[in-house]
Amino acid sequence: MRHLALVFSVLMGLTSSIRSAEEAPAPVSYYRQVRPLIQRQCSGCHQPAKAGGNLILTDFAAFQKGGENGTGFVAGQPDNSLLIQYVSGDKPEMPRGADPLKAEQVALLRRWIQEGAKDDTPAAARDTVSADHPPVYSTPPVITALSYSPDSQLLAVSGYHETLLHQADGGSLVARLVGRSSKITSVRFSPDGKSLAVLGGAPALFGEVQLWDVADKKLKQSVAISFDTLFGASFSDDSSQLAFGSFDNKARVLNVTDGKVIMSMDAHSDLVFATTFSLKNDHLISVSRDMSMKLTEIKTAQFIDNISSITPGALKGGIMSVQRHPKEEQVLIGGADGEPKLYKIFRTQARQIGDDFNKIRAYPKMNGRIYSVQFNADGSQFVVGASDATTGSARIYKTDDGAMLHELAGHKAGVFAVAFRPDGKQVATGGLDGNVRLFDVATGQLVKEFLPVPLTPAVAGK
Repeated sequence: MRHLALVFSVLMGLTSSIRSAEEAPAPVSYYRQVRPLIQRQCSGCHQPAKAGGNLILTDFAAFQKGGENGTGFVAGQPDNSLLIQYVSGDKPEMPRGADPLKAEQVALLRRWIQEGAKDDTPAAARDTVSADHPPVYSTPPVITALSYSPDSQLLAVSGYHETLLHQADGGSLVARLVGRSSKITSVRFSPDGKSLAVLGGAPALFGEVQLWDVADKKLKQSVAISFDTLFGASFSDDSSQLAFGSFDNKARVLNVTDGKVIMSMDAHSDLVFATTFSLKNDHLISVSRDMSMKLTEIKTAQFIDNISSITPGALKGGIMSVQRHPKEEQVLIGGADGEPKLYKIFRTQARQIGDDFNKIRAYPKMNGRIYSVQFNADGSQFVVGASDATTGSARIYKTDDGAMLHELAGHKAGVFAVAFRPDGKQVATGGLDGNVRLFDVATGQLVKEFLPVPLTPAVAGK
C-alpha cells in the first residue's frame, strides 16, 4: 500500500506539472509575433531607405537603439519604453497616417518587453541588406520585371531586395534602389517619368508598394499592404493613381501622393496577377489565377463585368498579364494557355451563355504560359514573353492583323518579363537565367546581352 501511495503521489505531481505547463502562455516570440507586426504596421516609414526620425525597425539592434527621440524599448520595462508610449493611448502617435494598433497587439508588445524583449531570430533568417550593404550575388537573380522610362533613357530591372536602374542601351548601371521587400514582382515608371513603382513583399509577412523619386533616386513612399506579395503595377495616365493585384485575391488603387488606398475590389476568387486602367482612367481591368478578366468602376468599387468568357470548360488556366491599348478601349492579355488575345473592354450586347463576345482576336500560340505582354507607344505592335518547363521564348506581333513579326532568338530559359522601349526601337527581355537581352525591333536581332547585377564568386565554406 505504501508503494501504491508513493506511485499515486508521483503521478499526481506529474499531472499537476503538465497542467501548469499547459496553462502558462509561451513567451512572446520576436521573430514569429513581434517582427511581423512591426514589419506590416511600422517599417514602411522606418527602414534603411526611409528612416523617419532616424529610426530603423527592420533590424533588431537598430530597433532597440531607437532614433532621435531615444531608445526604442527597455527590456522588462514596457511603461518606460518609447515603443509602448507611441502606440498606446486614446490618440496614439504611431503608426502615423494609419489605423491604430489593436488593443491585443499593444498587449502583445507590452508582454514581449516585460518578458525581456529577447531576439529569437534564427541566424539564417537575419537580413542586413540596405543601401550601405546592398545584395551580394554569386549567381544572377531571376528577372521578374522590366520597365523603360518614358524618355527611353533608363531601364529598371528587378533584383533581390532591389531594383537596378540601367542606361536603356545597357551601357552602365545608374543606381541600385535597395528596399525592404526581398521579392520584387513588378516595376513600372509613371507616365510623367517622375516616379518608379516597385511592388513585391516578403512571402507570408507583408506586401509592399514602393514609390521612388526617379530624379534623386530616393524612396518617397513605402506602403505595407496585406500579408503577402503584391503584383502587376499600373499607373493612371496622369500618374496620380497606382493599381495593383495581390495574393489576397484583391485588386486595389492607391493615391500616389499620400499612399492611401482609394479603391479595393474582391470579386476575384484567386490571386490577382495584373491590372490596367481603361482609356478614360475611370475603370480598372484586373486578371487573376481564377482564369477571369474583370472590369471594376474605380469611383464606386463596383464590379461591372467579366470581360472574358466565364463558361466552365472554356477557360484554359490563369491569366498572368494585361495591358490596355494606348489609344483604344482594348486590352491585351496572356496566360496559362500561351495564346495572346485582344479584347474590347466594354460589352455592347447582353451576355449569352457560353459567349466570348468581347474577344477581338487571338494571336499565334506560344509554348508554355505567357508571363508578360506590352504594347509599343502607339499600340501597333506588342511584345510577349513566355516559358514552358524547359525553355523560354519571346515574340513581337502586329496588333491589327495578328501577324508575328519576329521570334526573338537566344533565350535559353523561361522569359518572365518583357518591355517595349517608348521610342519603339528596342525591346528588352529577362527571366530565369538572369540575363537582360535587348533586341532591335526593326530586324528582331539581338543587340546586347548583359547581367544586370555585379557577381561575386561564392567562397567555399561560407
